[in-house]
Formats: sequence, C-alpha cells, structure tokens
Amino acid sequence: MTSAAIDVSARIRDMRAAQNRTRRLFLVCLAAGLCVASLAGLVIGAVPIPLSDVFGALSPFHDAQGQYGEIVQSIRMPRLALGLCVGAVLGLSGAALQGLFRNPLADPGIIGVSSGAALGVAFVIVLGNAVMPGALAIAGPFALPVAAFGGGMAALLGVYALSRRAGALSGSSLILAGIAINAIAGAALGYLSFASTDEQLRQVTFWTLGSLGRTNWASLIPAAIAMIAASVLLLRLAPVLNVYLLGEREAEHLGVNAGRLKNQVIMLSTLGAGAAVAVSGIIGFVGLAAPHIVRLFAGADHRVVLPGSALLGALLLVSADLIARTAVAPAELPVGILTSALGGPFFLWLLGRYRRELL
Repeated sequence: MTSAAIDVSARIRDMRAAQNRTRRLFLVCLAAGLCVASLAGLVIGAVPIPLSDVFGALSPFHDAQGQYGEIVQSIRMPRLALGLCVGAVLGLSGAALQGLFRNPLADPGIIGVSSGAALGVAFVIVLGNAVMPGALAIAGPFALPVAAFGGGMAALLGVYALSRRAGALSGSSLILAGIAINAIAGAALGYLSFASTDEQLRQVTFWTLGSLGRTNWASLIPAAIAMIAASVLLLRLAPVLNVYLLGEREAEHLGVNAGRLKNQVIMLSTLGAGAAVAVSGIIGFVGLAAPHIVRLFAGADHRVVLPGSALLGALLLVSADLIARTAVAPAELPVGILTSALGGPFFLWLLGRYRRELL
C-alpha cells in the first residue's frame, strides 16, 4: 500500500472518529437539556416549588402528604412522565416512518395515524357502552389504548393502500392519501361530537386538542408500557433501517426482509402513536420536526437519528407543556394547540425544501 493510500485511510478514520465524537456530544447535550427541562417542569407551576423540596418530595423517605409531596408525586410527576413517553415515542415513530417510506414528510399526524387513533378513542367514548359493553368491561384500563391502536392501524393501512394504487409508493401519493384519511377521520369525529352528550363532548374535545393535564398514574401506566415497548423495539431496528436507505431491492440483496421490516415499523409506530393519543390526545408535528433537527446536526445514521429523535421529541414536548401551562396562568393552553402553531410553519418550510423530491 502506497503512502498516499495510507494517508487517505488515516484521514478517513480521523473524519469518522470526529463524526462519532460530534454525534455523541449531540446526544449528551440533548440528554442534558431534557434533564433541565424535566426539573423545570417539576419546579415551575401554579405553585412554585423550590428545587430542594422537589428532590425531597421524590425521596422514598419523604411524607407524600407533606406540603409539596402531593403536588410533586401525584400531579407533576405523572404529567412529566407522560410528556417524556409521548414525546419520545412520537419522535421515534416519525423518524422510523420517514426512514421506511424514504419520505421527509412522513409523520404519525400527517399520514393519518393520530387522527385514526383519535377516532378510535372517540368511538369508544361515545358509542362504546352501547355497542360493546362487555368488551369494555374486559379491557378495563386498556380499552382506550386498544381502540387508539386499532384506529391508528386502520388509518395507516388505508393510507398505505391508497398511496400504492398508482404503482410505486411516492412522496406525493403518501401525503395526498394522508390528507384524505385525515379528512374522513375528521368528518367521523365531527359526527361523534354531534351525537355525544355534554360529558362525552368534553372528553372528545380533550383528545382532539391534546393535553398532558388530565393524567394520573392509573391511566398512564398501561399506555406507558405500550409506548416504552414500542420505543425499545423501534430502536433495535436502526441498523436495518440504515441498510434500507439504499433502496428496497438493494436491501433485500443484502439480506434484509423488506416485508417484515415494513410490518414491524408500521405496527410499532402505530402502537406507540396510538398509545400516546389514548392518554394525551392529538399532539402534532413533534414526530415531524424532531427527526429533521437531529439529521441536521448528526447526519442520517439511524443509530443516532432514532435515539436522538426520542430525546429531542421528549425535550420539545416537555418544554412546550411547560410553556402551555405558564403562558396564560392560572389558565392552561392545550399543548396540542402550541405544537401545531409552532409546527405548521416548520411543515411549510419542509415542503419548500423538499418540493422536488415530493413531485
């Protein structure tokens, strides 16, 4: 081997080492930012709590009925845990769907998963006791997550079938099919809202606006189990998604079972997004924005994009929820309104940036 070839090889190794250091630093910064935002979420609120008292309330030796124990343990901790789980699974689902469809605009909300999941939840709230009371009694606390998963899966399969009718799966057909499914789900949600009682209407409105404010440990734990399981399994698909970036045919030549990969990503993304909708309602654009921001700083390697999207998704949602509950205190904005207001312009920017690829 010539000296020139050795120099080139050494430079490549140095570049890769520098890239790896940059990526690790980026993930560490995201984790640190998430820790800061989480502590701020426990400290800041209608009742400000000193940081020392927050740590005291989290201690296993602390009296839960003390001055701040009930607020921290029963109100702010479940809310924070919900924000972490929902933000992480939405970011992961968005990154995995974008990698699978090779479409920069793929997102659980844009391609209809969130709307379908919300429709499933609304169906159970409004018609569940009349149509399937026995099933609801058996499902218990899992009724809403199961309904959300079923609705989200039906919506995603509908989008996938519609976008493939013209032949090869394209970015424009995927987005158009998602718009159609969102419109159908929106019409069905409107009818269920019209047919509901006042109490049912309040519950349906809560799901459509998106909020972290009505959670508790009993409702959070079943959905959190589903979200954590989906997130862990999606993270394990990172190396395979890297190979799939070469193209479906090329990936199959390298030993990737493309059909199984599609089924895994679709099922896990729908499970995670459906469980998120079941406890928080529709929270848009987190799954769209987080993966793009991570790729901007850390490249396209899914071994970095997936965990980075989970961390950034959690950071974005926890921060947005902190703003939503303090901006108009003592009132509280639904966090879904805030994420949509911030995510809409970001979506338009993505449309402009990737317009050629989507045509």
